[in-house]
Amino acid sequence: MTKIAKEFSDPTITVDEVAKMSTKQLIARGNKFSKNYRVTGEKKFRLKDYPCDEESELGEEEKPIAQLFLEQGVKILSEMQDKLYAQDRWSLLVIFQAMDAAGKDGAIKHVMSGVNPQGCEVTSFKAPNSEELDHDYLWRCMKHLPERGRIGIFNRSYYEEVLVVRVHEEILASQKIPKKLVTKNVWKERLSDIRNFETYLNHNGILVVKIFLHVSKKEQKKRFLERLERPEKNWKFSKSDLTERKFWKSYMAAYGEMIKETASDASPWYVVPADNKHYARIVVASAILHALDSMKLEYPKVSEEQVVELQRLRQELLGEE
Repeated sequence: MTKIAKEFSDPTITVDEVAKMSTKQLIARGNKFSKNYRVTGEKKFRLKDYPCDEESELGEEEKPIAQLFLEQGVKILSEMQDKLYAQDRWSLLVIFQAMDAAGKDGAIKHVMSGVNPQGCEVTSFKAPNSEELDHDYLWRCMKHLPERGRIGIFNRSYYEEVLVVRVHEEILASQKIPKKLVTKNVWKERLSDIRNFETYLNHNGILVVKIFLHVSKKEQKKRFLERLERPEKNWKFSKSDLTERKFWKSYMAAYGEMIKETASDASPWYVVPADNKHYARIVVASAILHALDSMKLEYPKVSEEQVVELQRLRQELLGEE
């Protein structure tokens, strides 16, 4: 039995039994499952200890159960987002980081498919423009932080400043930072600033969940070839994809230090095996549900006075001709 089957099912469980599980039971199973990939900084971290594909191929008898768990998770996510919006106290920021072709767009599309668009905003960050370069590197991301009661999703983020900028240090020279501030400690300082920034967000009711879709170099090659060989996917491929692939080892070293230095219990990283997209999406959904569940969300309670007033208004409506 695969790892996903061990976590989400057993030899005797059926699709019907999964369908009858309560929200509490499903969240508990999802939390147990996602915990395998959660990094909080409490233990020694090495990226190479986390697999890209952990027995994630499903047998024919397991696929319907795994699919149903994902569908149920999306449904629960929609219900919890409704409570988040109504309560209007907390907000959730979900950050996706990954190498090209790791499946960020697909994970966002499938996991967030049931969420009310009014309560969720997805922001994709490309190379900074001239206006953004005239500000500190957090500025453009801060403008898109989620309001209370909403979910914000960053497709890439301020973490690019310790990834692509670190791998290509010539980019740093274009950021107009005073030369005396660009020292050998610049990356350590940036990681510290990001860690402190996320603590600030936590103190203001913004929970941060960070997803690293951990795809293997072999699987990336397979997906690149698919984009080149299928006309409808040609638009997703660019020459820069192959250029960045040549720096694979440098990127893995940068990702490893980034996760190790910025993971915390309040703002954890999830190192998600991404070679199997379906498997990755279940981990992502479980991680987001765990964060929302920690908020203890509930609909606002109505006072006795408000109940009386609502009843009066109801009678007024019923009395209309």
